[in-house]
Amino acid sequence: MKIVFIGGGNMAAALISGLVKVAASGAHIHVVDRNPEALERLARDYGVGTATAIDEGVQHAEVVVLAVKPQQMREVAAALAPHLTRQLVLSIAAGIRSSDLARWLGGYDAIVRTMPNTPALIGMGVTGMAAQPGVSAAQREQADAVMRAVGKTVWLDDEAQIDAVTAVSGSGPAYVFYFLEAMQEAARAMGLNAEQGRELALATFTGAAQLAAQSPEAVDVLRARVTSKGGTTHAAIDSMEAAGVKGAIVAAMRAAAARGKALGDELGQD
Repeated sequence: MKIVFIGGGNMAAALISGLVKVAASGAHIHVVDRNPEALERLARDYGVGTATAIDEGVQHAEVVVLAVKPQQMREVAAALAPHLTRQLVLSIAAGIRSSDLARWLGGYDAIVRTMPNTPALIGMGVTGMAAQPGVSAAQREQADAVMRAVGKTVWLDDEAQIDAVTAVSGSGPAYVFYFLEAMQEAARAMGLNAEQGRELALATFTGAAQLAAQSPEAVDVLRARVTSKGGTTHAAIDSMEAAGVKGAIVAAMRAAAARGKALGDELGQD
């Protein structure tokens, strides 16, 4: 599979790293970026080809991955459009709807829109994916192979669900980090040193997440099993319920989804 990346930032580097490990040779990957230093680093680390501008080389690719900032997408699409014939266009840019991208590409609709998250940087990401009608079954498999190089994939029937994916998993790592911050702050306030609090919080979060992933039981059942009435955990959960923590989390995620939709409206304006 010959792949061209337009943009050579962190997420592109994560995908390239994953691909050269499991699915593609660096010799089959070409990266276009205006930053010579980024290109030099990618060429050195992964053996990829590089260029500072979109050229005819794109015509030989099977997959074109758009990994630029959302604000740059319209300009990039204008430069890319003349070179598209049969390639799959895979977008990892936040907020850019496929319909707007297709319009900027002159009606080209072999597009898969994705929403990866930052754990992709260590090969443990999860990506929501939605395909346009112009995507063939073979191209859908290619898109899945690219994103599975850095984690799991979840296909959506309706691209509008990408806003929910953004709220749950795209922004989700920040919620985890926020909760870990609170756990570590509480640990220090109760007399543990910073390293002890960090180790305990991280190991607890990682272990609980793995237990939930490996257990056939729902998370509310797992939570109930460690919440003995009158015990320490029960006191903590009661305090969180009284403070409206669960409701605040749900409201925060709805706010993230609403902002995702608003970004799509703003970025897609003519």
